[in-house]
Amino acid sequence: MTFGSSRTKAVVVNDISKRFRLYTDRPSNLKQALTRFRKVQYEEFWALRNISLDVTEGESFGLIGHNGSGKSTLLRMMARIHRPTSGTVRTVGRVSALLELGAGFHPELSGRENIYLNGAILGLKKRDLDRVFDEIVEFAGLQAFIDSPVKVYSSGMYVRLGFAVAVHVDPHILMIDEVIAVGDEEFQRRCFDHLFKLRRSGVTIVIVSHMLSIMQTMCDRVAWLDHGVMQGIGAPADMVRGYLGQVDDAEEQRLSEHEGHEVTEASGASRHGSREIEITHFEVLGPDGAPVLMPESGSPTIFRIHYDAREPVHQPKFGVDFQTEGGILVSRHTTGDDGLVTGTVTGEGHVDCVVDALPFKQGVLLVSLGITDEREMHTYDHLYQAYELRVRQDTGAEDRGLVRLRGRWSSPVPDGTRELLR
Repeated sequence: MTFGSSRTKAVVVNDISKRFRLYTDRPSNLKQALTRFRKVQYEEFWALRNISLDVTEGESFGLIGHNGSGKSTLLRMMARIHRPTSGTVRTVGRVSALLELGAGFHPELSGRENIYLNGAILGLKKRDLDRVFDEIVEFAGLQAFIDSPVKVYSSGMYVRLGFAVAVHVDPHILMIDEVIAVGDEEFQRRCFDHLFKLRRSGVTIVIVSHMLSIMQTMCDRVAWLDHGVMQGIGAPADMVRGYLGQVDDAEEQRLSEHEGHEVTEASGASRHGSREIEITHFEVLGPDGAPVLMPESGSPTIFRIHYDAREPVHQPKFGVDFQTEGGILVSRHTTGDDGLVTGTVTGEGHVDCVVDALPFKQGVLLVSLGITDEREMHTYDHLYQAYELRVRQDTGAEDRGLVRLRGRWSSPVPDGTRELLR
């Protein structure tokens, strides 16, 4: 969908900046405030600088960035909760916002009373709330607790009621800040189903989330912020790719400072085997043979296992496993799979597992290494989940899942066409 200038702008943010004061020596009570004579010390912190964007009516717009990037501050200014230090924000229509757990609820009032209070704040009449009241309660699943004070609600009950109110008060613009991630799996699914329903009905949605897959699925456009500065606005896949690339660069820099060019050793590794031949070292190499900390998805990669045979060992079989951090086996490959005859080995050496195109997507995998006899009946050495393989994203097309399927689609000639060609 294209959002051109001919459509109505629901939100217009024009060159806004936001400054906060960070006090280093604030008085903690009235006595200190009245008796001190020196000036209160503070530092200025610019949460946002010169941000401009617009959200078209009926558009789903996302804000992404690291913690502290300014995306939540920007959302609060769109919702008119914060005032910008400079610049302007304009919205058209009723704005409903769900920005934090329990925001806008009075703890001493019941769930029923808070529904009507929130609706009144948004400018709705009682008859309008009467019409949707049962839907709100049913969506939140709080029929048995709706007349109890919300101060006794659990965090899950809080978020269910808050979300139900926000999406059922006929908003023209709905703003959500990550809070739906607090609910359980069943409620999250219902939330996203309802958001897609609102999107189809033409409600403008502005959402902040770290769930990047959802941002790509749900949003028409995404803005990427970094330290209060706009990095770009565009297609969700492009913005997410740029953001994750920056995350990868920062992670690689951190690893290089702490680990050098060594593969990161995983905590909690275990080891067993008779050790006539043992694994001494593991390397990940790029296509040029140089060590890499974070190989790129889709790139040629070499996994090198160094060994030391203290006595001659006949036809040892080497293997490597890749698992998710949850313990799910993603891939296993041994020298036997390729029919490699290792012969009788002694002393130090290495074997390489050469991968033409790394199939793993961005993320962290745990690496296990092993050496067995030819029939895999005896274990010489086995390192279980001994290393971490951190894969960085590539710059190609966006994929989903743990691995990239290196396949091609083909379209056979339809039967009717085949008859015509005879």
